[in-house]
Parts: sequence; C-alpha cells; structure tokens
Amino acid sequence: MQLLETSDMHELTIARSLIEIIEQECLTYGQAKVIKIEFRLGKLSGIMPDSLRFAFEVMSTGGITEGASLLIEEVPLRIKCNRCRKVSTLDAPFLICPYCKGTDVEMIGGRELEIRGIEIEDGNQDNQENP
Repeated sequence: MQLLETSDMHELTIARSLIEIIEQECLTYGQAKVIKIEFRLGKLSGIMPDSLRFAFEVMSTGGITEGASLLIEEVPLRIKCNRCRKVSTLDAPFLICPYCKGTDVEMIGGRELEIRGIEIEDGNQDNQENP
C-alpha cells in the first residue's frame, strides 16, 4: 500500500471537490457513468498533475467517476505588463515583464482550476459532452 505524502493532501481535497461537482452535474442525467473529464490546471495553482490523477483515481473508486479518464491541460503563467502593455507567457514564477523588465504586471493566467468538459455514458449508451 502506497502512503500519501503531505504534499498530496491538497490534491486529495481538490479530487474530492472535483468528484462532488461532477456527481451533482450527473444527477441531471440520472445514473450516468462518467467516461472522461477535461480539466484546466494553472501552473501556479499549487497542484501537481500526477498527484491529482492519483488522488482522483483513489477517491473515485466505487462511484460514477471510477475508471474515468482525467485529462489535464496545464495552463501556463501569463502576465500583462502595465508599463509596456504587452502580454507574455512565462516559464518561471518571476513576475517580471520580459520586454521592458517592468514589475508592475497583472497575472492573467496560471491559477486556473476548472472543469472544461464531462463526457458521460447515459442509460442508452450515448455519450454527451457537458461544458
């Protein structure tokens, strides 16, 4: 049995919330089975994609999300410089404009935690997309 590290605890909470949201959405379709979840995850969210996948797998056992694919799109850190007005995608978490070296910037991407789509199998074996 693999023990979870302390850093995985945050991912467990996110996985539990993700499953609860999906279960609520699926109530609309009755006893639906979830096939695929599309999830956007910002680089600065503090969530490790592999740890989230593991936590999701563990937490979904026995439920409608068991066996579902969790597709994670990692969203890069994006800033808008208030000095030169340019938008940049950054690799490092240093909030400095690569064009003018200004530090008066707004973060416009990189903290996302959002469900983009849920693919379900209803009682008629039809797949449906729910944004």
